[in-house]
Amino acid sequence: MCVVAAACGSPPIRLGTTYTLEQSGALTGMDSVWRGERFVTVVGPSGQILRSAAAGDLDVIITHAPALERRLVAAPGHAALACPLFASRFGIVGPPADPAGIRGLGSGVAAMRRIGQVGPVFVSRADSSGTHQKEIELWRLAGVDPGPTLWYVESGGSQAANLQQASNWRAYTLTDLPTFALMKDRRGEALDLDLLVAPPADTLLTNPYTLYLTAPAERRARARPFADWLAAAWRDRVLALRLPDGSAAFVARAGECAAIP
Repeated sequence: MCVVAAACGSPPIRLGTTYTLEQSGALTGMDSVWRGERFVTVVGPSGQILRSAAAGDLDVIITHAPALERRLVAAPGHAALACPLFASRFGIVGPPADPAGIRGLGSGVAAMRRIGQVGPVFVSRADSSGTHQKEIELWRLAGVDPGPTLWYVESGGSQAANLQQASNWRAYTLTDLPTFALMKDRRGEALDLDLLVAPPADTLLTNPYTLYLTAPAERRARARPFADWLAAAWRDRVLALRLPDGSAAFVARAGECAAIP
């Protein structure tokens, strides 16, 4: 048994990130190209990751829930650094028969309004994830209160699990496009959902990821080189990822890392 902390070695740097990054393939191979101190990855919904960071339990986080990030981490002073990384896209998927008739609509808000009017089954992650936060925003802008209703189902699952439940129930759901594309490519007809609404011009369906250095002061110097690497070399690797159709999975976000006063 190791009883002297120094003899045990330093604890690993703790990276907190989201299901959408993990299940889109963006984290694949990270541990094989980083040459610095050992790290461990904690994956969960953005809200859970942000609360853990605010409690001092995570050193670096990457999330995609801008309003929650400001409220839980940036404004209260729980982060020393913020780096805009990249963005993917959200889309609304559903059964190929499309009983709500949303296929090809020009905005996510219009699609959610139509779903609210028709009342087909909609499966929500309902878990404080960035995807769930975006869904809430779209319902609000559409003027729809979806629950509690018979057609609104809360899965509480990860992005992949939520997509599978929507497929099983012949339901609609909101998803990040990289995870959806990879699941369709890998599982084929087992995921019986079509991408119905994802207009490139709809800026509301942008899915931005930001890195925060959230290590408490006593751990910050150890965590900073890892954060810098993630915001540069690893970011470039993610931007090179392609979806099965050859299109970019993520696009760069403008802006540089900035200290948070």
